[in-house]
Amino acid sequence: MREQLIESTRELLWERGYVGTSPKAIQQRSGAGQGSMYHHFRGKPDLALAAITRSAEEMRARAEAELSGPGSPIRRITAYLSRERDALRGCPVGRLTQDPDVMADPELRRPVEETFSWLRARLAAVLAEARAGGELAAGPDPAATATALVAVLQGGYVLARAAADAEVYAQAVDGALGLLAGHVR
Repeated sequence: MREQLIESTRELLWERGYVGTSPKAIQQRSGAGQGSMYHHFRGKPDLALAAITRSAEEMRARAEAELSGPGSPIRRITAYLSRERDALRGCPVGRLTQDPDVMADPELRRPVEETFSWLRARLAAVLAEARAGGELAAGPDPAATATALVAVLQGGYVLARAAADAEVYAQAVDGALGLLAGHVR
């Protein structure tokens, strides 16, 4: 039952945000009773933290699989940026940055902040690897480029949602890859 509660909370946070994720909605989605929910978690903040942490861990694991996969560093970055995503639904972790209740709570914000710090550092390391191996020109700073790539993905989600058009997200990724290609040797 603990897993159903976490998964239901993850889905609701993604769909409705923190305020819209009521204990009653969690119980209805998960099929858990109130006693079961409070047996596993102290309350909504505790359950939300477990759900946010799970989303962050899954995002990191998927990114790590792509960024440490086969191929050259630039090929791995391209695979990460180009992978299939539900652009109109947005990033389950990135959307939390727009939730004032999550951002106001240091405990709930921590896994979001740590995930994006990790992602920027991991991309910077792969870019540095590409530079050291001669695949990438010495010009662009790996940390700044990594931050720009994360911003393109997250901004692409926002633009696609605003336009109700997933193609806008694809254009953002294509634009970032085009800029990156200008520095590939």
